Amino acid sequence: MSVVHLPASAPAAEIHEVLARDGVLVIDSLASHELIDRILDELAPHIEATPFGADGFTGRNTKRTGGLIARSPASRELVTHPLILDVTQRLLHRAKSFQLHLTQLISIGPDSPAQAVHRDQWAFDFFEFPADYDVQCNTIWAMTDFTETNGATRVIPGSTDWPDDLGHTFDETVPAEMSKGSCLLYTGKVYHGGGANRSDEIRRGLNITYNVGWLRQEENQYLSCPAEVAQTLDDDLLRLMGYRIGAYALGYVDDTRDPLDVLRSRATDRDASFAPR
Repeated sequence: MSVVHLPASAPAAEIHEVLARDGVLVIDSLASHELIDRILDELAPHIEATPFGADGFTGRNTKRTGGLIARSPASRELVTHPLILDVTQRLLHRAKSFQLHLTQLISIGPDSPAQAVHRDQWAFDFFEFPADYDVQCNTIWAMTDFTETNGATRVIPGSTDWPDDLGHTFDETVPAEMSKGSCLLYTGKVYHGGGANRSDEIRRGLNITYNVGWLRQEENQYLSCPAEVAQTLDDDLLRLMGYRIGAYALGYVDDTRDPLDVLRSRATDRDASFAPR
């Protein structure tokens, strides 16, 4: 089974329908080359300073550069892309809110072997979520062309309802080939892994993922983005990063204050009632 490709003009409902069925699809040419290049320019010094992975899973010839909200203002346009957020809301609709889970530029160098086939939701201590309950919506934006030769992400379309199994192999997967500026969407349940890079170029993909508001974020957004930078961001982006009360009462500060109010230093009636007299 191959990966479905849809145009950037496709409506969110159609994209969600394919994503819910297959667990994966590609939206072609969703971001301009100019935006992609601007993000790469902003991240260049951080990529240079990023160490290679420490093991086979993270990739000994792979760099994973995070902290994109603070390091690349241009990347915020992808983080808050309205079509992606619309599809995410549809996929994660059973939760009261969703949040930014991680931001990471993945640079797979030449001669890199394929990554082990896995599910991203295994990060939650291998908890067995109900088959009909999605907790993640993931994107990989192609910062370079993705080809089978240079390590395009490998996926198993239709594998979302399979039982957990650490033994799936590269031979069961197909490459999610796509052009620069295209976006791969996949759920936390679909089996996938980074492909083997048999070329002489670096394959770069921007991994931006979202999860339901009652689960811990993989990337700590509050420390990855310093407070002095966070205070310059708009409220919608901050809420997406987690500066909000999730579910009914998750993530509040001290006397049940909204974290956005705390970041903005906004006084509340409760603050006034505890003021010195």
